[in-house]
Amino acid sequence: MRAETRRQLKQDKFSKTTIEVAEQTFDWSVEHKPQLIVGGIIAAIIIAAAIGAWYYFQKQDEKASVDFTKAVQVLDEPIRPAGMPAQPDYPSFASVNERATEAHKQFAAVAKNYPHTRAADFAQYFMGVTSSQMGDYARAEQELKPVTQYHNASLASLGKLALASVYRNTNRTKDAMDIYKELIQNPTPTVAKSTAQVQLAETYDAAGMKNEAKQTYEQIKKDAPQSEAAQIATSRLQTNQ
Repeated sequence: MRAETRRQLKQDKFSKTTIEVAEQTFDWSVEHKPQLIVGGIIAAIIIAAAIGAWYYFQKQDEKASVDFTKAVQVLDEPIRPAGMPAQPDYPSFASVNERATEAHKQFAAVAKNYPHTRAADFAQYFMGVTSSQMGDYARAEQELKPVTQYHNASLASLGKLALASVYRNTNRTKDAMDIYKELIQNPTPTVAKSTAQVQLAETYDAAGMKNEAKQTYEQIKKDAPQSEAAQIATSRLQTNQ
């Protein structure tokens, strides 16, 4: 029976190879049985640790996502008209600065409490955005620079776009232009070529570089004539005539 079973198994190419390897290593396995047992234990420990780590990070990611969503919702809360008191049942803020301050605190907590999660990466980006909203451009730059280096190209490009805005607000026009040009050359799903082109043209315009701005607006209309960016470009060209 054993011989028949062996013959049937050898009819399958994969099984045949497996048997041949087993025959070649049988003597070695007997001789080194203690080492194999120890090796098996170590392998089991490694596998168990990997499964445990995976489960831990899955749970951390879920918790981080919940807290991140709450922080994003803060940015959607309305700004109260001047003189209007707060309503307990209707969350609101007295100013953009107050709202940004609260949101920043919550995003910072996500980044601190859930490192190495996707939510923490996005929280880092929003920390920079809210710092910029508060007018703290030095902190915004510090928080956004790591985002620009993320392997996630879509998030990194958002970080670059926000960082360019910080540079514009701090009169670092050339640095902002360099980022926009990079984004034009390397568009992503989150920052389209036309988006970067519009920002670059507006930066040219603000810097008094009218010819460069005009050329960029015209290029936008040529590249994507039916887009919203083209409509913006047409409006800007008419305004600057």
